[in-house]
Amino acid sequence: MQYHTMIGGGGASAPDTSKTTKLERYNSYIRRVNSTKLLQASSKLLFRVTLLVALLLIFFFTLNYPPLSSGDHHLHATNNLLSSAFYGGGAAWEKQVRHSSTPRRPNGFSVLVTGAAGFVGSHCSLALKKRGDGVLGLDNFNSYYDPSLKRARQKLLSKHQVFIVEGDLNDAELLNKLFDMVPFSHILHLAAQAGVRYAMQNPLSYISSNVAGFVNLLEVAKAAQPQPAIVWASSSSVYGLNTQVPFSESDRTDQPASLYAATKKAGEEIAHTYNHIYGLSLTGLRFFTVYGPWGRPDMAYFFFTKDILQGKGINVYVTQDEKEVARDFTYIDDIVKGCLGALDTAEKSTGSGGKKRAPAQLRVYNLGNTAPVTVGKLVGILESLLTVKAKKHVIKMPRNGDVPFTHANVSQAYRDFAYKPTTDLAAGLRKFVKWYVSYYGIESRVKKEFDSGTNEHTDD
Repeated sequence: MQYHTMIGGGGASAPDTSKTTKLERYNSYIRRVNSTKLLQASSKLLFRVTLLVALLLIFFFTLNYPPLSSGDHHLHATNNLLSSAFYGGGAAWEKQVRHSSTPRRPNGFSVLVTGAAGFVGSHCSLALKKRGDGVLGLDNFNSYYDPSLKRARQKLLSKHQVFIVEGDLNDAELLNKLFDMVPFSHILHLAAQAGVRYAMQNPLSYISSNVAGFVNLLEVAKAAQPQPAIVWASSSSVYGLNTQVPFSESDRTDQPASLYAATKKAGEEIAHTYNHIYGLSLTGLRFFTVYGPWGRPDMAYFFFTKDILQGKGINVYVTQDEKEVARDFTYIDDIVKGCLGALDTAEKSTGSGGKKRAPAQLRVYNLGNTAPVTVGKLVGILESLLTVKAKKHVIKMPRNGDVPFTHANVSQAYRDFAYKPTTDLAAGLRKFVKWYVSYYGIESRVKKEFDSGTNEHTDD
């Protein structure tokens, strides 16, 4: 009975939850409405900020990058506008490029020199600039040998208003950018992975630079308006196992003794192809053992000098049958004259719009000294100049791609552009040693001897 009374009688009634539920639903609705309004307001604000940034960017690029002239190869222009800032600093960078490449003499050339911070490249760039041509350098400043020497050459060129763009041959976007900006009349292509022995350690670097890089450069050049004439560095190494001396351009070059030589021979065949299909004017120069001031530290005359002064032993190679190794050592000034002679006699390319319109010039020349000297005699000259006796270790030449003998026949270069070497090895090494002791700050009886000697020009 009591249980019945509590339920049906005097107990409190259950609370009405309908009002609470409605209130919660209303509050939830209000929160959703406010969130939607906030999201819409944020979206509008973000859109306006984005639009403002885009307009500012458009204004910036319009101000800094004037419209480029029309032409087939200008299809890259849009991307190049964006890449310019990356490659070195927008309007200021472009101003340096244009200023450096503008000739200062009537009918002067505008020359793109690849490998401009290298040994031959820096000398040629300086010679071209001094005679009034426009010169723009390109170099990747790799670490195959001490990059500080390349930077020192760059500094020297900068004093003569030659600007070097830091970049790689395989960067097609950069090359297209440069050709969009400058109507180069000539290319002096000297960039390459050098050295015979290093190919056994890093073979792919030779393919990347000497083959792929060359092709990339030719691809850009073929589409340029106007197409430039191209002079490029092949090598005496292409003669390989050839035994007929002196080496002539008509001799066999199908027996390379090193990968380096094979890539240079490949370059000569690639040049033939681009000449035949696209009308590019191409001249290959087979250099014979170039030496002189600002030279390469991986060359024998350079590291012999270093090791002799430091009292270290040097290895003097002989052939497997114990004959002396000899090279046709060619002084840098003679090589520069040959490069400029080839540029001066290079005919215009005949292609247009990437298509050949007429037969184009295709040439190859030896540039050597025509007087081979044994490595033993080279060491003797250095001993005399340094007044230090070398600690020589005579050993047999390893089978690493080196050849025992080189000797250039330069009659074709003499006939076509009066190439005639004038510096013998003793005179050239004297100039090199004078530069070496000055550059490396060597205070010794060597420096005293040169200070009291003749004042010779060393391109500094």
